[in-house]
Amino acid sequence: MKIGIPREIKADEYRVAIVPAGVDALVRGGHQVVVEKGAGDGSAIGDLAYQAAGARIAGSREEVFSAAEMILKVKEPLEEEFPLITSRHILFTYFHFASSRALTDAMVKSGAVCIAYETVELEDRSLPLLIPMSEVAGRMAIQEGAKFLEKPMEGRGILLAGVPGVAPASVVIIGGGIVGANAARIAAGLGAQVCILDINLSRLRYLSEIMPPNVITLMSNPFNITECLKGADLVVGAVLIPGAKAPKLIRRADLKLMKHRAVLVDVAIDQGGCSETSRPTTHSKPIYIEEDIVHYCVANIPGAVGTTSTYALTNVTLPYALEIAAKGWSRAARENAAIRKGLNVVGGKVCYRGVSDAVGLPHTAVEQVLA
Repeated sequence: MKIGIPREIKADEYRVAIVPAGVDALVRGGHQVVVEKGAGDGSAIGDLAYQAAGARIAGSREEVFSAAEMILKVKEPLEEEFPLITSRHILFTYFHFASSRALTDAMVKSGAVCIAYETVELEDRSLPLLIPMSEVAGRMAIQEGAKFLEKPMEGRGILLAGVPGVAPASVVIIGGGIVGANAARIAAGLGAQVCILDINLSRLRYLSEIMPPNVITLMSNPFNITECLKGADLVVGAVLIPGAKAPKLIRRADLKLMKHRAVLVDVAIDQGGCSETSRPTTHSKPIYIEEDIVHYCVANIPGAVGTTSTYALTNVTLPYALEIAAKGWSRAARENAAIRKGLNVVGGKVCYRGVSDAVGLPHTAVEQVLA
């Protein structure tokens, strides 16, 4: 199979979909790899490294899309890429369709096979291609939140760790999954007082066992969320419903009860955000103030640490890319239930229920598109 790796064009996105070791593995498997010139620059991977691994370097994204049958990306296609995508393409990337009707419509119109990293799911319901980026995003949520709590960055002027005689910051994390657990670990390590809310009592029991004493757990419900927000210096929105739009758990009215210039880091912004006041931002313009609360809603948080994120992502995506390339998307999906769960849009049909519900398009059972 011919596999293309375009340079990411989303604002402030420094990741790339493959590392030289991945190119080497694909080439050893009998496949051809075309990498756009400069695609790896943001992750400190030069064109020569890709060439040495067996890739051909293309001068433009148009050349990559024209040459390739399967496109490996990190972020969803943007509007300028839509015309390059046709029914002969397999796209394997993060899509987050539920947050964008325009993207969904474009991929439906293209007739392409769209396999979303974020909905590839194992039997234990874990999301193997989302986990490493969730780990990065959770850890960075505290790093960025701590920075924007500083007064010159529009925050409250609070040191997350506090000092002897002065209380540390109060950190509230809504969602106890991979993002939430990683955020809690970093915040607790810095000395903050941390509260994690989740609707899964078994998960809360687990977190209570593994977290240090300065982390408490609380059942998530509207009352408890509102009460926690009142005392929070930093709030991390870490909720996830795989493939679907994030629920709006933080109301505009809740923000009016919070401390002056507290910080909200909405990691769920990729799926539409978990606050009524959240809207996507970029690394170059990461924050805005609304209802006197600092909102950090960067839609590609791990992109800021491109080198770490690229290698972490390739570690998990490469085995699936190899399987799809070797078998073709249809056979791979029939034989591997995890890949089958990744099918979101195929041949003009939406075949993932969470996406169809979120964007209001008809749902086609995945078994029909595989028939």
